[in-house]
Amino acid sequence: MVGTSMELFDFIAAALAKFVGTEGEDFQLPEGRQRELGFTFSFPVNQTSISSGTLIKWTKGFSINGTVGEDVVSELSRAMERQGLDMKATALVNDTVGTLAGGRYMDTDVVAAVILGTGTNAAYVEHANAIPKWTGLLPKSGKMVINTEWGSFKSNKLPLSEYDKAMDFESLNPGEQIYEKMISGMYLGEIVRRILLKLAHEASLFGDVVPPKLELPFILRTPDMSAMHHDSSHDLKTLGAKLKDIVGVADTSLEVRYITRHICDLVAERAARLAAAGVYSILKKIGRDKVPSGGGKMPRTVVALDGGLYEHYKKFSSCVEATLTDLLGEEASSSVVAKLANDGSGIGAALLAASHSQYQYGASD
Repeated sequence: MVGTSMELFDFIAAALAKFVGTEGEDFQLPEGRQRELGFTFSFPVNQTSISSGTLIKWTKGFSINGTVGEDVVSELSRAMERQGLDMKATALVNDTVGTLAGGRYMDTDVVAAVILGTGTNAAYVEHANAIPKWTGLLPKSGKMVINTEWGSFKSNKLPLSEYDKAMDFESLNPGEQIYEKMISGMYLGEIVRRILLKLAHEASLFGDVVPPKLELPFILRTPDMSAMHHDSSHDLKTLGAKLKDIVGVADTSLEVRYITRHICDLVAERAARLAAAGVYSILKKIGRDKVPSGGGKMPRTVVALDGGLYEHYKKFSSCVEATLTDLLGEEASSSVVAKLANDGSGIGAALLAASHSQYQYGASD
């Protein structure tokens, strides 16, 4: 996550070479045919064609020198050449766009895709004539995919706490990705750590001495937070073990454990409700937030969701879905489906690469 552009893309190309090296004979290409791939790149890009785009900025805690303003496909291509890989990236795909493509391929009622993982973003299908900045010819379908980059949304309406403000100020990109910092997996555990640290200093939560480990930024990761939050045992044994392993407090009282779980609950619920508000705003924008006024049935509306936070943090995902139901109301929510699209971005990128291949494929391919 920190280093030079060459180091990052050489790492990706080396992992790719290792993966290709494990393939059996079933995956060997005919002589003279170049292997093609879809490149899922989950950062803001100014996309100039289906297979090229320049990086606008790094997010999610990445700080790589020499990539901003460069064509990321060219960077990957040069790295693949250095590895001796005869490959071509035929589609550069944002993870939300990939998830949307993969989701729509499996279910034509998919109208939006949301990533809730290390970072967060969303993409949706918009009517082309509703896009003010569009100046070219309208697509034949009359529709366009919008990559919202909603992680960078900031507003004085967002309920920023002192912990959010301090974390943002000390981050690699202060003042940016505010919405992402409130709801994504990269940051939720850190918010919990900061709250625990304040209680340790001001209320002696862990006794007279503040645990030194608790002072370390990002020592508490969101998967650890999830494990503590999901502990339903009467003595919160798992939570106590996590505090011992991560913070170094060997013996915590039951009260301290319950306080810690309550903090996890509050931070996760706020994040989930804010995420659901984002999903609702997209449905509202495309008119899928309420039953048609002239009567008739609301069309089936599917939102494809991908990302480790949504997939593995069950209390978080349940809260996202429950909040979306609350916002839509009973009648409209009965037509809206939140659907897990596991590795939707990878599958979608492969589909888009295949659909833009330099070769003709038959049905048997």
